[in-house]
Amino acid sequence: MKKWDALPANLRTEAVRPYYEALRKKRVSLCCKRAFDIVASALLTVLLSPVMLGLAIAIKADSKGKVMFRQVRVTQYGREFRIFKFRTMVSDAEKLGSQVTTNQDSRVTKVGRMLRKCRLDELPQLLNILKGDMTFVGTRPEVPRYVAHYTDVMQATLLLRAGVTSETSILYKDEERLLSEAENADATYVEKVLPEKMKYNLAYLENYSFWKDIRIMLHTVKAVL
Repeated sequence: MKKWDALPANLRTEAVRPYYEALRKKRVSLCCKRAFDIVASALLTVLLSPVMLGLAIAIKADSKGKVMFRQVRVTQYGREFRIFKFRTMVSDAEKLGSQVTTNQDSRVTKVGRMLRKCRLDELPQLLNILKGDMTFVGTRPEVPRYVAHYTDVMQATLLLRAGVTSETSILYKDEERLLSEAENADATYVEKVLPEKMKYNLAYLENYSFWKDIRIMLHTVKAVL
C-alpha cells in the first residue's frame, strides 16, 4: 500500500483513515495475497485455456460480435482499467440499455445466459489479475459513473485492488433478479443496492486476512455449483 501522504486526495479523508490503518497492519497478509494472485492466475490461465477456447468458439457460433467484452472499470486508488470478460450480450448492448443487467434481459445471448449463471464469463479476468489490475477477492470493480456516486466512506474500498469475487458477490448473486423488479434499474442500483453491498465490502476491509480470502474463494465455488 502507498503511504498516507501519497494517496489520492479523495482517499486522504477521516472517513477512510480507519480502514487504511487496519489494512496497514496487515502488510504481510497483503504481500501473500499478491503472491497468491500471481501464481494462481498464471497456473489457472494455463490449465483452463482449453475451456476458454471452447467457450470462445461457442460465443462466436451463437451470435455476431467479438468474443471478449472490454469495459472501463475502476480499481485501486481510483485507477481506471479495461476489464476482460467473455461477451454475454449482443453487440453494442451498452447503447441499448442500462449498464446494469437485469434478469431476463433481452440483450443477453443464449450462450451468455449460461455463462452468467455459472460465472464462466469471469474467467478472462485471470489476465486482469496477472496484470495487477485485479485480485481474486475484493470489491467488484464498478464503472466510473457508479464510482462517482461513492460517499467518502465508500472510497475506502479503493484502497485495495478490485476483486473477481467477494462475500458481497455471493450474497448478491441474484442481483439481476432484484433489479429486474425495479422501474429504473440504474437508480435502484445506485440508491439501494450499492449502499447495501458497500456495508459488506467495508466490513471485509476491517477484518481482512489472507486465510479469509481463501475461505471466500471456496464459498464462491460452492455458490456457483
